[in-house]
Amino acid sequence: MNIPETSLPRIVIVGGGFAGISIAKSLANKNVQVVMFDKNNYHTFQPLLYQVSSASLEPDAIAYPLRKIIKKNDKAFFRLADVAQIHPEKKEIETSIGNLKYDYLILATGTRTNYFGNKEVEKHSMPMKQVPQALNIRSLILQNFEKAAITTSKQERLALLNFVIVGGGPTGVELAGAIAELKNHILPRDYKDLDASAMEIHLLEGADRVLPPMSEHASEKAEYFLKKLGVNVHCNTIVSNYDGKTVTTNSDLFLESETLIWAAGVTGKPVKGLRVDALIERANRYKVDEYNQVIGYDSIFALGDIASMVTEAFPKGHPQLAQPAMQQGKLLGENIIKLIDGKPLKKFVYKDRGSMATVGRNKAVVDLKHYKFAGFFAWFVWMFVHLMSLVGFRNKVIVFFNWTYNYINFDKASRLIIRPYTKK
Repeated sequence: MNIPETSLPRIVIVGGGFAGISIAKSLANKNVQVVMFDKNNYHTFQPLLYQVSSASLEPDAIAYPLRKIIKKNDKAFFRLADVAQIHPEKKEIETSIGNLKYDYLILATGTRTNYFGNKEVEKHSMPMKQVPQALNIRSLILQNFEKAAITTSKQERLALLNFVIVGGGPTGVELAGAIAELKNHILPRDYKDLDASAMEIHLLEGADRVLPPMSEHASEKAEYFLKKLGVNVHCNTIVSNYDGKTVTTNSDLFLESETLIWAAGVTGKPVKGLRVDALIERANRYKVDEYNQVIGYDSIFALGDIASMVTEAFPKGHPQLAQPAMQQGKLLGENIIKLIDGKPLKKFVYKDRGSMATVGRNKAVVDLKHYKFAGFFAWFVWMFVHLMSLVGFRNKVIVFFNWTYNYINFDKASRLIIRPYTKK
């Protein structure tokens, strides 16, 4: 693996998401050796993945090299690998490129798409958790437009232009709004031989309202904005099956569609090797104490989406969002140095800075602790927060330029089928 031997404490970080890069930054230039593993060599800004899917942004605008994040730390190393198993009794991890000893292990592996055991849906639907998956969706949408333009079958054309999104959380709501803008602004320009009114977007949510984690005010406004854009919103609707052609639900709703995008839930991505009682089985999240230490292990910690820290304020653990992950990572970096120095640790207390979601141009909802608002100002706040949260100055400039261009021209500049997608 070519990691230098050292007398310094070795801290191994598994995962380069928000939590992983946060603790890596917190440990920069400390008297420790840091080794980060990830199966990709880049960090993905997941809140904007839907804009790659809907042809608003290119993937390099939301991805940032992990080596670049740690390059100023001479004692930090990155290795491109899958971590297969933990051997806690030997303080060692097993990876696709070899084994490595650790003094402290940080698990920040994040989540994967949860299909709730529905194998047919898993086989035929489109997930959107990674950059390649977002590019697959973009290619499929544009390929559907091209096929619809040449088919002589009205039934096939309608199925190609019928997009079903399952999951009314922020990801589903934002993607539905973005695809609706494709229908309203791009389809009439680029595909003059297609009837844009034939294109339909259906958003299916199992709860009684969209954006269930947010306030009722946000849900009402988001649904209003979606319907104004032409999105068909179906609440209390659960997908029971999808065979690649027909969407079956728990109601009398049946939809003929060539494209079903699954944004209905996530589950943790644990690493093999820890005791069964260290994991919450249903959620696949590690049980951690208020210092993010995995219950039952002195030198293993878990951060972000994979960690479940049960407190009075959060009986089900913290929300699986970027903010808790980043806050936990920053504090754990400080706490590990204290642990090494034999100093008392500081308990983690989540500072909820609010939540937000955008539905489209000039349309967003924001929930703050004492104030809730929607519309243009909320959309501006959403853009500013996401722009400032991007990793890297170049990415901020690229996204700002794209957003400005899109806003002025009612256009999406990334309508390219670079890598054609073939459905299984």
